Amino acid sequence: MWRAAMRFCALNKGRPILCRAPDQETFNNRTKGTLNMEGAGPPVPMTDVRHKLREIIGISKHWSDHVKVMEERKLLHGLLPKSQKELPSRRMKDSYIEVILPLGTQPVLREKYLNTYNCVRFGRILEDLDSLGVLICYTHTKIDSGKMSPFSIVTALVDKIDLCKKVISPENDIKFIGHVSWVGRTSMEVKMHVCQLYDTVYHPVLDATFVMVARDPENKGPAFINPLVTEGPEEEELFKQGELNKGKRIASTTASLLKMAPTAEERLAVHNMFLNTLDPRTISFQSRVLPPDSVWMEDTKLKSLHICQPQERNIFNRIFGGFLMRKAFELGWATAYHFAGSRPFIVAVDDIMFQRPVEIGSLLFFSSQVCFTEKDHIQVRVHSEVAFPGTKEHKTTNVFHFTFLVEKEVPSVIPKTYGDSMLYLDGQRHFMGTMDQKAGGTAITQ
Repeated sequence: MWRAAMRFCALNKGRPILCRAPDQETFNNRTKGTLNMEGAGPPVPMTDVRHKLREIIGISKHWSDHVKVMEERKLLHGLLPKSQKELPSRRMKDSYIEVILPLGTQPVLREKYLNTYNCVRFGRILEDLDSLGVLICYTHTKIDSGKMSPFSIVTALVDKIDLCKKVISPENDIKFIGHVSWVGRTSMEVKMHVCQLYDTVYHPVLDATFVMVARDPENKGPAFINPLVTEGPEEEELFKQGELNKGKRIASTTASLLKMAPTAEERLAVHNMFLNTLDPRTISFQSRVLPPDSVWMEDTKLKSLHICQPQERNIFNRIFGGFLMRKAFELGWATAYHFAGSRPFIVAVDDIMFQRPVEIGSLLFFSSQVCFTEKDHIQVRVHSEVAFPGTKEHKTTNVFHFTFLVEKEVPSVIPKTYGDSMLYLDGQRHFMGTMDQKAGGTAITQ
């Protein structure tokens, strides 16, 4: 029943292979061959993922016990390795996990995942990906003594999520597949793939790349993790791609518009947009008018506020990263819907940096706006910041980037201020990066 999914993840005879969302012929070819993956156990139910994480970390199920449990975790500092050399190497297949989301066979579970269009809520998938990514990394760093893990593994970055389906059916089971694909000294890249069962065959839904970091038992400092060894040219290529991804992230950070001026081409584009908004009846830089079929960027904003309750805590008693992603996505989706006037479909998620944890009891502010459009595509940026009651200081926790597709052309967004112009260029960069990657992969299908 799970044969196609095993091939799709890309573990052939126990060896992970590169997995970009394939066309159907390629996908079907991968389903042929060995039926069982060496060392792979049965799929884990998605409902058990967080239970397994609690067992590994030793976290209690009740908020009232969190102080006591965190005191116990302080005692685990002695189990941390002093260097990476003293840790045994691990293989990619050592962290390989399959997880089943039985929507087709459990109608009660299905209700949690439904949206108003009778499709699967993508925000719930984001939550599941985040939990699975953490479990995969704990599998890579497991200790043989059976004691609680001294590591605190947290999501550092959602590098990329690419979708190859516009909608996900709630009537069929979904399989999540993933493993560690690259390891540094204290960080890991995790590749995850989602596919859905149709007529006994699993079809690709999305590919995801997360970056996770290992911290000490109290999540206060970095911790060394097991090195990764590759087996065969396919794994070597996958590891090499992880190194390239790291280099691209460094280059992107260096070229950030928060650090460097726009390129000459970008400056010219912004200036031309500015000139197109000047009122021809006046000779003034202050008199601005909108060109036809366009909207001021500042008029596309939507905002929301959440009080961070214990119910949404993660295993370290901070707000669950998947919850943050779900809330940001839903606000971003609403922003695109309100702007376009028609249903948006998520195409890609990229470059979600988790800059600081969100504490229980804090106030969480989300601000979303359309920052770039191209024909029937909408690029939405969601900024989140946190504040504690009684203080006026706000700190950024995350910036989210979502690319949506709608079924008609949408107006252009026009920046009015220099700050909006930088958001426009940043949105354009993210959009072009997504489209370049899509050009080499698989188009969105129904």
